[in-house]
Amino acid sequence: MGFSTGGAAYETIIDWVEPGSSVLELGCGSGGLLSRLVKERNVKAQGIEIDDASISLCVQKGLNVLHEQVDTALGDYADNSFDFAIFDRSLQRVVRRPDIVLMEALRISRNAIVGFSNFAHYPGRCQVFFRGRTPVTPSLPYQWHDTPNLHFLSIADFTDYCHSKNIRIEKVAFFGGTGTIRLLPNLRALAGFFLISKRLEPDENSQGGSDESDRDS
Repeated sequence: MGFSTGGAAYETIIDWVEPGSSVLELGCGSGGLLSRLVKERNVKAQGIEIDDASISLCVQKGLNVLHEQVDTALGDYADNSFDFAIFDRSLQRVVRRPDIVLMEALRISRNAIVGFSNFAHYPGRCQVFFRGRTPVTPSLPYQWHDTPNLHFLSIADFTDYCHSKNIRIEKVAFFGGTGTIRLLPNLRALAGFFLISKRLEPDENSQGGSDESDRDS
């Protein structure tokens, strides 16, 4: 069994989402997280999913889900249409052009929550170094030929990406097999979750302020 995004990870996402806000989950699967956000945070929820069986399960939960590819679904939305856009593993599994989709998500929403498996987790590093094989770990529990992942990235990769694209890291949370990871997350965490927002340009951000990512990551 692979590492689940439920449990503590779900609780973190739910805590980050403001009550009564509007939420778009990209690659929402069967709607487990989205339905909890509706019930526990009273959000106005919208999902995007391509799998017919998953959409059927979402409909049974009373969720509003569009049958579209994530890569092409965001262009019709106006700026700041949502308060939160959520990628719970979907960025690495269903998005073919993550750079474009991430920037679009930050255009149509005030914040984005991005969760992904950490490719740099130390058992994976050991498998690559000592065995010369693509790693198979609790967070990446697939062989190279049957993996659903289109992209492999680490916590350090995503942090560097945010800095290079002028994306503000508001909050972070890292998880291992037994709970939250605080020390050396790029080495020890199975998964990372980031709450991000688009940094204002200097003339739009007269108050300045510090980037929480400098402390949290």
